[in-house]
Amino acid sequence: MSDTNPERPTALEELAHDPGSRKEFLRKMGGGVAGASAFALFLAACGGDKKTGQGSTTQQTDTAMKEASGDLEIVNYALTLEYLEAAFYADVVGSGLFKGAQLDLIKIFGDHEQQHVDALKATAMKLGTPADKPNTKFQLDSAKSVLELAATVENLGSAAYLGQAGRIQNKEVLAAALSIHTVEARHASALNTLLGKSHTPDGAFAVPASMDEVLPQVQPFIVN
Repeated sequence: MSDTNPERPTALEELAHDPGSRKEFLRKMGGGVAGASAFALFLAACGGDKKTGQGSTTQQTDTAMKEASGDLEIVNYALTLEYLEAAFYADVVGSGLFKGAQLDLIKIFGDHEQQHVDALKATAMKLGTPADKPNTKFQLDSAKSVLELAATVENLGSAAYLGQAGRIQNKEVLAAALSIHTVEARHASALNTLLGKSHTPDGAFAVPASMDEVLPQVQPFIVN
């Protein structure tokens, strides 16, 4: 996968160096002093901090095109993961393995994932062409194995968003990614708790995952 454009700061780096832009971003995200502190920790976790110049008009145009291409790659990557999650929860609902409160929770999670699909697809359409919805297949043998798979997928999804945050160029795309990341993390926490596992398996700081780490783990669920 492509690396971040070295000639221009990413959205995180721009926010780190531009107080006015950072203040507006945090306002939209609903953060105050606590939000600013959390942002600093988040920036450190994602890594990277550099200052760069803007260059000529031609360079700026070329850079903008590269940024759009890079952000589209990330959005389509996230969209593919959300396609998988939405399809997974739809299959689980139809499996008959869950009833009552657990089924209600699964339906809520599935609705969240479908909303993520809709939002990311709309964003991808603004940037270029959205990724196609893949054909999927999940092994749903028992309620426990399904919950374990759900927890694995949600923890992986949360790490995947965190892993891309430092590459995103557009602040609106970054804000959308962060808002989805937090929901994925909450899903993961709820499922971890249902399984009797730690609701914060990585401790006080979440661990990001790269595309190269995530994609092989979801490939078995995609049917060619």
